[in-house]
Amino acid sequence: MRNQLATACVLSMALIAGVYTPASIAEDAPAPPPIERTAPTTDLGNLLLVQIVKYRKETWRWERLMDIPRTRAARAAERNNDRQKRVLILESWRENAAKRRRQAANPPHLRQWLCIHRYERHPRQGWATATGNGFFGGLQMNLSFQRTYGPDLLRKKGTANRWTALEQIWVAERAYRSGRGFQPWPNTARSCGLL
Repeated sequence: MRNQLATACVLSMALIAGVYTPASIAEDAPAPPPIERTAPTTDLGNLLLVQIVKYRKETWRWERLMDIPRTRAARAAERNNDRQKRVLILESWRENAAKRRRQAANPPHLRQWLCIHRYERHPRQGWATATGNGFFGGLQMNLSFQRTYGPDLLRKKGTANRWTALEQIWVAERAYRSGRGFQPWPNTARSCGLL
């Protein structure tokens, strides 16, 4: 056993040093297949397409969070191999993603939600609050509320204490827009002067 281990060590070191080649280990081993090279423009075209998909997904993620209509994709134009068209499409999606990101970062009632959060939150947990009383997150949403106004987040991430602060605020904004206003938070909304 020791001899085999010693032989393996010597062969490994010889391989690393370049003294011993794999061909001498097995003369009848098949030659590796030749490496196929693609044209640089194809690689660039694929890279552009990957970037387009990335920014399109980001745009749609923000739109889904804000519960607004999704920006349409011109997929036929994206599949076109014209590099200039892909560059233009990429710039368009990059601008869309930046615009939606800015919109999402500024919910319509942000100041009010932050006030409610200040009165609802657990001092040490902030937005990740799970108090054990059936309410979750920085705005203390129960499961029924989460199922109604944030079913996609509940399914993907679990309860509101696992959502980002922005996700929690937008789910609360959906409830507000549905006509409920600040009623789901009667005490804290009253403390904030919202009721």
